[in-house]
Amino acid sequence: MNCTIFDTPGLKTLFRWFSLIALKIAGWRAQGRLPAVPKFVLVGAPHTSNWDLPYMLFIIFVLRGKICWLGKESLFRPPFKGFFKWLGGIPIDRSRSKNIVAQTIQQFNQNKTMILTIAPEGTRSWAKKWKTGFYHIAKGANVPIALGFLDYRRKVGGIGPFIYPTGNIDADMQTIRAFYGGITGKFSEKSMD
Repeated sequence: MNCTIFDTPGLKTLFRWFSLIALKIAGWRAQGRLPAVPKFVLVGAPHTSNWDLPYMLFIIFVLRGKICWLGKESLFRPPFKGFFKWLGGIPIDRSRSKNIVAQTIQQFNQNKTMILTIAPEGTRSWAKKWKTGFYHIAKGANVPIALGFLDYRRKVGGIGPFIYPTGNIDADMQTIRAFYGGITGKFSEKSMD
């Protein structure tokens, strides 16, 4: 598991301006800011559309962030493989997803800075419940969880509050889920209640 981050000089500034313009044209705005914490897990929710990735990347570019994100392996086929990796993508083979949590914790431990975005639904389709890998990664790496969001109803995306995992996953998940109660995905019928 390795994350290449879009640190090409000059292009970062260009992508930030492009993202500002793209969001303005689409009627979107960024909200919040990246905290001065060097490592954290960024929840990307709700995840109901292929548009979630470009909008989240636009928001992160506007906020001057550098994220890594987990994506299904099929996204990383030619001709887009290099581009998605350059954007911070890490391909995940869902059929052999053993030890992803342990490998990710190891990456956090080996890096001075790291922001890892994970969609807890694990799919754009309706999911009965969220996967908890993001929580176990944060707890195991001793890093906080930032609540990232895309609200298609208000056309606002950004970063909400931080949660520090206590080890009481049920209580922490209840707090996390409460934050997303008023957030509307592109296809709200695919979001969990």
